[in-house]
Amino acid sequence: MNDKCNDCKSKLCASKVTIFSNLSQHDLIEIISMTGHEGYKKGETIFFEGKEANTLYLINKGKIKLFKYTKDGREQILDILSEGDFFGELNLFKEGQYSFNAKAVTPTKLCTLTKENMREIILKRPEIAIKILEVVGDRLSKLETLAQNLATNDAEVRIANLILELKERYGKNAPDGIEIKLPITREDMSYYAGVARETISRKLKKFEEEGIIKLIGIKKIIILDEEKLENYI
Repeated sequence: MNDKCNDCKSKLCASKVTIFSNLSQHDLIEIISMTGHEGYKKGETIFFEGKEANTLYLINKGKIKLFKYTKDGREQILDILSEGDFFGELNLFKEGQYSFNAKAVTPTKLCTLTKENMREIILKRPEIAIKILEVVGDRLSKLETLAQNLATNDAEVRIANLILELKERYGKNAPDGIEIKLPITREDMSYYAGVARETISRKLKKFEEEGIIKLIGIKKIIILDEEKLENYI
């Protein structure tokens, strides 16, 4: 869905994205002049697996989930991205199709750059390609960890891994521990960890009873004892 975005002119949205963060204001304005703008409602699909990949998406506002469908039709979440993240980078340097689905978790505004525009930017500022490769490396490492996590049948290990991953992205120091404002629902947590929704709720309650975490409604988790959580892994 196309959506004119005035935020780009006033806030230089490209500066939020790690690969552009060290560029001058002049360079950022030049990049922003190339961007398209799209808005999505909560739950709206951005693209499906198999679509021709010719766009880099920059998240200006909101949260996106990247996922695949398993053979039995269940979602397997690969990543949750938020403001300042980008996706679609793997196909910038070759022809291909997206190998995953992308959907808005919250109302979302995206800035887009075509493959041609990204090539033009990289030719002018080749250090951006290095930063993209660094992010790709991090994501491949995360996918390897996810694969190892899903290889175990121990639900507690999977859920402990999930909490620690969410902590890395969304955790903030709080008086009684590390507070995580959850970007996804319990159902999406189950898709991420590859367990039933009821298992997520039951194991989170178990962790709370053991004094490892504290649940604040369904939107927040406070990690009280990170060492005990890591011991599950």
